[in-house]
This record gives sequence, structure tokens and C-alpha cells, in this order.
Amino acid sequence: MANAKPMTCVVAEDETLLREALLTLLAEVWPELHVVAACDDGGAALEAIASFRPDVALLDIRMPGLSGLEVAAGAQEASPSTQVVFITAYDQYAIAAFDKGAVDYLLKPVARPRLQACRERIEARAAKGAAPDVALAALLQQLTLALPAVAKAPPLVWLTASSGKDTKLIMVDDIAYFQSDTKYTAVMTADGESLLRKPIRELLDTLDPAVFKQVHRSTIVNMKAVASVTRDDTGRGLLRLKTRPETLTVSQPFMALFRNM
Repeated sequence: MANAKPMTCVVAEDETLLREALLTLLAEVWPELHVVAACDDGGAALEAIASFRPDVALLDIRMPGLSGLEVAAGAQEASPSTQVVFITAYDQYAIAAFDKGAVDYLLKPVARPRLQACRERIEARAAKGAAPDVALAALLQQLTLALPAVAKAPPLVWLTASSGKDTKLIMVDDIAYFQSDTKYTAVMTADGESLLRKPIRELLDTLDPAVFKQVHRSTIVNMKAVASVTRDDTGRGLLRLKTRPETLTVSQPFMALFRNM
């Protein structure tokens, strides 16, 4: 494969030190691999996969917002040729499922011999022109059941946000959506806009995941506030809200998460 085009990769790991260590090890074990994006949350990873359509995606199973399993499910539609490798600390729960061969896996901390074996397996499948296993969807469901639940605090019920010179107490049920920029996150209710000094990725860990869905890298919507969802010709979604006049865009890779809703 000396003359083959270098393979591309998206890496998703929310812990900075582990992500940097993995990137360093990848550069040593697989110097020809071109890492096109290194992400620290699931939403960013899914959008990177949809944008770059990489040959390989290395996905931490536990991440803020979208888990690695959810990213892999979305990637099936956004980039079906991408080979998925999960990074996990839950060997006793997951290895039996992984060893059925739908995808590969790496245990934390990632060891050089295991990464080398993973590289060889990926390159062998690529050389054969083998598409990712059609059983991936079934495997994702199996892993979701097999992996232990992470103990989390009860979902956020209320929060405080700034509105001009005032600090408002806002009930979470009254929020239509959150939208972030580089410095602030806007909290949008029927009554108007307030501002939070908290990034989207931190909010996702405090909200009820059954109610609040990430629909874009910078947007979380309260599904109880959604009146309708439509898909345009480009594959993006448009959400119409019950209590606000604007529509919200669902970026194309996130539409896969709405398939069964």
C-alpha cells in the first residue's frame, strides 16, 4: 500500500490528556494516518465525520452530549464507509460484543501493541474493499444494554441567567432552546433571551437527555417546545417551535438521531 492515498481519521476523546496521548501514539504507530479532526465532545465528532467523511473514526464511548455509540449511529448515515473504532474502559462488559467483529475497540489506556493490531485490521479491511459491517446497528444496541449506566445527578430543574442588569431564575421546562457562540450561551424562552456563561458541552451533562436534544454543534432544543420537524432537499432539518417565531436548523448529521421520533 506504499502508493495508496493516506487514510484519514477523526478522533473523539473528551479528556484532554488522554486525547493528546492517543494522538501522540497514533503519530508513532501510524505516521501515514492523517488526523483531520480531534474532538472533545460527541456533537463536534459527528459534525466532523459528516464534513470530512474519514476512513476511520476513533470514538470514546463516554463523552458529553452524544456518546460514542450515538455518534457511530449518526455516522452510519453521514459517512457509511467510515470504519468505527471504540475507545472504552469497560472491557468486562463490551469485549464479547466487540469480538463479534462489527467494529474494533481499544481499551484505556491505549497500549502500543493493541493500537498496532487495530491499524493492521483496519488496513486489511480497506485493502479488501470491505464495507463496515451491516450488523453495526445491532451491535450498537447490544453495547447500549451491556455498558453500565454512569451515575449522574438529577437533571437540572432551574438555572439563573443574565438579562441586561438583572439575574433571572428560569425554570428549565420553560426553555425552548439553548444556542451558544464563542463566549456565551443564549437561553431562549417565550419571554425573550438571557445569557449563561456555560458552554454547550457542560449543559448537556446537566439536562434531561430524554427532553433536551442537541440538533447542531451550537444548539440544544427542548423537544417539548417543538411543533414540527421537516427535512429540506439538502438533508438538513427545520424545527418549528410552539412558543417562538424563529425556526431552528438541525444539521444533517444530527437528523439521524430523529429518525425514530
